[in-house]
Amino acid sequence: MSLYRKARTYMSFPVAMKLMFIEAYVYLAWGRVFKQLPFAKVAPSLGDFMKETPYTCSEEELKQLRQISRAVHAMSRVTWWESQCLVKAVAAKKMLERRSIPYTLYLGSGRDDQGQMVAHAWLRSGSYIVTGKEGHEKYAIVGIFGKDMRAEELNFNRSSGKEFLR
Repeated sequence: MSLYRKARTYMSFPVAMKLMFIEAYVYLAWGRVFKQLPFAKVAPSLGDFMKETPYTCSEEELKQLRQISRAVHAMSRVTWWESQCLVKAVAAKKMLERRSIPYTLYLGSGRDDQGQMVAHAWLRSGSYIVTGKEGHEKYAIVGIFGKDMRAEELNFNRSSGKEFLR
């Protein structure tokens, strides 16, 4: 597709979706930087280790999940750096965090057709796989990182209320 057609297509989207595309591009850049850092240093920022979030979400959240997935996948095709599964998962994770939507990030490993060890990352929120859906079932899960901001807010409000009542 020519640059003119890409620009014209972009301009046809509503403002909210244009902003989401820009946000996805910025977080894809962050995801690429994230991938270059030592995993032991950045792993705590992925979420709580070996914690899965619930498989339920509201209709409004599902609509946002689809938009985020669309934005991340679309923008990953136009980045000048490699934006594969881990970069996409980190970008979508950041977008979900901004919206206080719970997520679970999975890291898996397996073997390709030639017997070489390969890795894959995918991001799930509710029952919807936001990024990395293609072939994720072929990988053995080696790490799970989950974060449920709603539960954290609820716990914070409960503890704050107890202190307030004392």
